[in-house]
Amino acid sequence: MKNTIGKAISLGLGLAIAGKEQVEKTVDELVKKGEITKGESKELVEHLLHKGEEMKKQMEAIARQKVSSAFAEKGIATVEDIKRLEARIEALERKDADN
Repeated sequence: MKNTIGKAISLGLGLAIAGKEQVEKTVDELVKKGEITKGESKELVEHLLHKGEEMKKQMEAIARQKVSSAFAEKGIATVEDIKRLEARIEALERKDADN
């Protein structure tokens, strides 16, 4: 499921997540067409990569929230729920051993 979410996030982010090489290739095309200068190209590449990383983090946060909501709605225990229960069991076992 994590892999599927990752693929969906990457697909939705386009060039910015496609990788530095793809971004540079696209920006170089803009330079060749005369739409931006060579000096502007480096700044644009950095800007696109930075924005892409920000978007990826936002999408990951949204995906985590949606998955957590779906788990809660279906009554599925999270890792945190299981750890909390394990800690309670250990505490009860220690208490019982002391008695």
